[in-house]
Amino acid sequence: MALTSLVVCADRNAVQVLGQILEELTIGVEHCADLSAAASRLAAQHFDAVVVDCKDQSAAIEFIATVRKLPINKATLIIGLVDGREQVRDIFGQGANFIVYKPVSVERAAGSLRAARGLMAREKRMKLRVSLHSPASIAYGTAENVPATLLDLSEDGLAIQSERRLPLRCKVYFQFNLPGGKSAVRLSGDVVWQDSSGRVGIRFVDVPQTSRRTLSEWIKGSLTRLATAERAAPTVAPHAPAEPVATRLAGLGLSTSSSNRRVQSRLACRLSADVFRLGEGVPNRCTLSDISTGGCYVETPAPFPAQTVVNLVVRTRDLKLRVRGTVQVTHPGFGMGVQFSLKTADERDQVEQLIACQPSEDTLA
Repeated sequence: MALTSLVVCADRNAVQVLGQILEELTIGVEHCADLSAAASRLAAQHFDAVVVDCKDQSAAIEFIATVRKLPINKATLIIGLVDGREQVRDIFGQGANFIVYKPVSVERAAGSLRAARGLMAREKRMKLRVSLHSPASIAYGTAENVPATLLDLSEDGLAIQSERRLPLRCKVYFQFNLPGGKSAVRLSGDVVWQDSSGRVGIRFVDVPQTSRRTLSEWIKGSLTRLATAERAAPTVAPHAPAEPVATRLAGLGLSTSSSNRRVQSRLACRLSADVFRLGEGVPNRCTLSDISTGGCYVETPAPFPAQTVVNLVVRTRDLKLRVRGTVQVTHPGFGMGVQFSLKTADERDQVEQLIACQPSEDTLA
């Protein structure tokens, strides 16, 4: 699944360096020297990333805002090239995802572009994933006909909610009916992750041709219906009470509840961390089992009460992240959900880099 980028910059040296790095990251590169030509190009074709020179800050900000309004590229990753830190807040505020400082060099740009590539790949996969809430029957090991619930589905994997913890890396056999489908889908896959809440990510291994065709046709049809419903949503009268999205799409058999939207946006992980109550210096060793740019789930046998303000410290081989957050939900004996309080562009950038560095097998839900 090829990734594509558009570099909008008139500096030949910068374009050469960026093109070299992007090609090494197996990202296709196109180049536009001016913003107006780039805007026309983006109106006609989707790109996974846009790198834009912010030398003329007001023009760059207007360009970024234009990109965010284009249906075909509204979720595109935007990387700004800036001269100094004074520009960063404004560029991030308009919707940029990453920053590269000028003069552009391999040393300055490689880390940000590598992290951006991880997010680009995940975003591309998530666009082809459909959230739903449908019963399924699974079998594994000596267990037969174990009930489960499908949470989301793609052509190469799915996520389920299971009442039982599955053996790590085991093979799972599925049987389920897709909403509106006439025949059962039968396939098998490997467990690649699971968390303390019972969510399990499966990567397909053996999919019969008939089931693969059924999956492909249903996913394409569902994405088309979702897009149609989304386009029709603004037609509600301005002063009429808004009909819930879940109600409008109930006939599709798709789940659009806030909880499932959150599940889609979070990345399963296994990260060791220390959590501190605000103002205390005693570390509590714990494990992060999922993370997003908005928060994380902390596995700990002694979670803090809701609304407790905490500091989280996560260390990996490549970075150390220290971020403040507030406990939103507590599950005694299991863990707690924490909402991040990201105050600076640097903190946001660090969280995104941490997410991008997680193994790709953990992106199935």
